[in-house]
Amino acid sequence: MDTDLAESAAVPETNDEKLQKVLARAGLGSRREMEREIEAGHVKVNDRIAKLGDRVTPDDKIFVNGQRVLQSTGVARRRVILYNKPEGEICSRSDPEGRRTVYDGLPALHGERWISVGRLDFNTSGLLLFTNDGELANKLMHPSSVIDREYLVRIQGQVDDEMKRNLLDGVLLDDGVARFTDIVDGAGEGRNRWFYCVVMEGRNREVRRLWESQGVKVSRLKRVRYANIFIPSHVRVGQWMELTEREISDLCMTAGFENEKHTRVMVPSREEKSQLQRHEKRLRSATNVRRPAVPKRKSDDAKPAGSKPAGNKPATAGKPGAAKTANGKPTNGKPTNSKPGSARPSSGRTNPKPKL
Repeated sequence: MDTDLAESAAVPETNDEKLQKVLARAGLGSRREMEREIEAGHVKVNDRIAKLGDRVTPDDKIFVNGQRVLQSTGVARRRVILYNKPEGEICSRSDPEGRRTVYDGLPALHGERWISVGRLDFNTSGLLLFTNDGELANKLMHPSSVIDREYLVRIQGQVDDEMKRNLLDGVLLDDGVARFTDIVDGAGEGRNRWFYCVVMEGRNREVRRLWESQGVKVSRLKRVRYANIFIPSHVRVGQWMELTEREISDLCMTAGFENEKHTRVMVPSREEKSQLQRHEKRLRSATNVRRPAVPKRKSDDAKPAGSKPAGNKPATAGKPGAAKTANGKPTNGKPTNSKPGSARPSSGRTNPKPKL
């Protein structure tokens, strides 16, 4: 027995990791995107074509499409930006048809790449998050994180209570059962009405397909919230804004994502702070443009907490202790993300009203 203990103690600890995890951390894309690259045979490790399940160490040489990938050895500052996507942009890095992509207007990164947290359809607008941390992007997108996404949708067609119950109970789509966890009336009457609806997954065209399963048509669709992040009133369509360290920490806590050794929430350098302040000033100086009215929730009888930003602080994230639930009670410091079966996740919101 003593010999067995001595032998087990002498076994060195391995520092190998999954190949797709290393590639995602290097900023080449999300973990799922890297898995597709591996399956397509575009990745080599030490001059041999890699396969899913391979693990690598810092000593291994990795190539993607013939280009050497340098494994990060230091700790980088974790960054997350919010982009207010307009209609008519695709969520790909390039397009054979020459259409504009969501990456065209993002700030440049040196030695890293922005990774999209999910996607929005070509004709869908609104909130889209990007990060330089592939692991964080994977965690935010993974169904196990149970993160709610809220949309403002305009419906053409008659919507009754039975239809809402069907959508809340669950509808069988081509890729399985899907449902809304919350539906709140917005504005409008008759056959053109606005609704706020919440889903817990990021399936392709899920919101549109759910409504279409009930025989109605979606004429406008905009994402207004992702987890505890809203679009600030001063970030117009086509503009981006970087989240603060506090907002990133709240987002990580909502997703159950802990700090890892390769990226951490850090205070920006003096030069980075100066650049962010200049960008923030440009955003706010351009907010005096008249905008169309936004449909108001019929359940919003009182002015929501957090709708009036203080000073120069962006009103993006529901801060712990400040957000309120549907019954008006504070969340006691917990993130505003809701789990299945909890109280209505969105009817007690909002931070700044979404702009169309």
